[in-house]
Amino acid sequence: MTSQPSLAKEDSTPGGPVNSQPGSGNGGGGGDGLQAGLKNRHLSMIAIGGVIGAGLFVGSSSGIKAAGPAILVSYALVGTMVVLVMRMLGEMAAARPTSGSFSAYADQALGRWAGFSIGWLYWFFWVVVLAVEATAGAVILEGWVPAVPQWGWALIVMVVLTATNLVSVGSYGEFEFWFAGIKVVAIGGFVLIGMLAVFGVLPGSDNPGKGFAHLTDAGGFMPEGAGAILTGVLMVVFSFMGSEIVTLAAGESEDPQRAVTKATNSVIWRIGVFYLGSIFVVVTLLPWNDKSIAEEGSYVAALNSIGIPHAGQVMNVIVLTAVLSCLNSGLYTASRMAFSLGRRGDAPKSFARTDASGVPRTAILGSVVFGFVAVWFNYQWPDTVFDFLLNSSGAVALFVWLVICFTQLRMRGIILREEPEKLVVKMWLFPYLTWVTIGMISFVIVYMLYDDAGRKQMLLSLLVAALVLTFALVREKIQPRSGEELPRA
Repeated sequence: MTSQPSLAKEDSTPGGPVNSQPGSGNGGGGGDGLQAGLKNRHLSMIAIGGVIGAGLFVGSSSGIKAAGPAILVSYALVGTMVVLVMRMLGEMAAARPTSGSFSAYADQALGRWAGFSIGWLYWFFWVVVLAVEATAGAVILEGWVPAVPQWGWALIVMVVLTATNLVSVGSYGEFEFWFAGIKVVAIGGFVLIGMLAVFGVLPGSDNPGKGFAHLTDAGGFMPEGAGAILTGVLMVVFSFMGSEIVTLAAGESEDPQRAVTKATNSVIWRIGVFYLGSIFVVVTLLPWNDKSIAEEGSYVAALNSIGIPHAGQVMNVIVLTAVLSCLNSGLYTASRMAFSLGRRGDAPKSFARTDASGVPRTAILGSVVFGFVAVWFNYQWPDTVFDFLLNSSGAVALFVWLVICFTQLRMRGIILREEPEKLVVKMWLFPYLTWVTIGMISFVIVYMLYDDAGRKQMLLSLLVAALVLTFALVREKIQPRSGEELPRA
C-alpha cells in the first residue's frame, strides 16, 4: 500500500504549513503529523451524517410532548443557530484546516486560556458521550442476544471501535461512511414515505391521509403555549452537537478547503431535511398527544401509524447504527482534540505523537480509557457519579458555539491581514449576524438557569467550565508557553 502524504503541522510558521514525515524526528517509528487518509466521499458522508445523532431518534418524543406541533419552531430556531455557527466555523476552517478546529482558532484569536479551556471541555463532553452511547447500544444488543450481559456488550462495542480508530484514519472514515450512510438512507426514506402518507398517496397505507389537520386538531399549533417553544429549544439543542466534527476531520482529508466549503454550504438543507422534515412527518401523521409517541418513540409510532411492519425492530437497527456512528465519531473527535492540545503544549506531549500510519495512538487510548471508566460509573453509580458527569458536560455544546462566535470576530481580521486569499467562505452580514448569534446562544444559557429542567445541567456545566478556566489562567501565568509551542496566527 502506498503511503499517503503527511498532513501539515497545525502549529507551524506564519508563512505556511510545514510537512512532517511519519517516523521522523521522534524515535520509535512514531511520527509527529497526522496523515491525509480521509477521502472526499468520507468527508461528504461525515458532513451529512454529523447532524444526525441518536438523540434525534430517541429524544424527539420528549420535545413533542413538551411543545406539541410547535416543536417544529424549536427545531427551526436551533437549526438556524447551528447554521450560523457552522458558517462562522466554516470560514475559519476553510482558511486554516486543523485537527484542533475551533479550539486552535480560539487559541490564536482569544488567547491560550480560551483554546485550552474549550478544548478540554469538548474532549470531556465526547468521552462522556462514549459511555452514554455504549450503554444505549448495549441495551439494544442485549435485547437481541440476552446471553451476553449489558456490560459485556458495552465492552465489546468500545473495544471494536477503538481498534478501528487505532488502525488508521481511513478505517475510521470507512466505518463512518457506512454508518452515516445507513442513517441518511433511513431518515431520507422515512421522510419520503411519511410525506406520501401525509398526503394520502402511499399505496397500502393504513393512514387515512388527513393532510395537515394534526398540526392544529389537538389544542392548536401551540397547545402548551408559546413558552413551550423555549422549553423545546432546551430539549433539542443538544441533539445538534456533532455538526462541527467535519471541520476537525477536514484536517486529515485530501482537500480540506473543498471539504469544509462543501459541508458549510450544505448544512442548511441537511438540517431542513433530516430534522425539520422528519419531525414534520411525525406531527402530521399523529396527534402530538398520541400516547404511542411517548410509549414507542416518535419514529416507531409514525411508522406503525401507516402500517409499516416490524417498525420497532427496524428502528432498533437504525438507532443502533446511529449509536455506533456516534461512538466512532466521538472517539475520533476526542482523540483529535487531545492530539491538538498536545501539539500546543496544553496536554501531555505523548498525545501529540503519531505512529507510522499517522494515528495518534496515545491520544486515542487516553480518551477511550476515560470512556471505559465512565461506562463503569454508569453501571456502578448511575444516579450519583455518572449523573454528575452527564449534567456537568451537558451544556458544553452551547459553550463551544459561543466561543466559535467570539473567535470568528477576531479571526476574520487575522485571516484578512495574513492570508486574504484563503477567505473563500464568508460569514453572512459580518459582524451583525455574528452578534445576533451570540445573543441567541446567551439567551438560551440564561434561560436554562431559570428553567427547572435545565438549571441543574447548566449550573454543573458552568461549575466545571469555571474550574477548567481557572486552571488554564493559573497555568498560563506560572508556565508560559515556549516559543516552539506557539500556534500559527
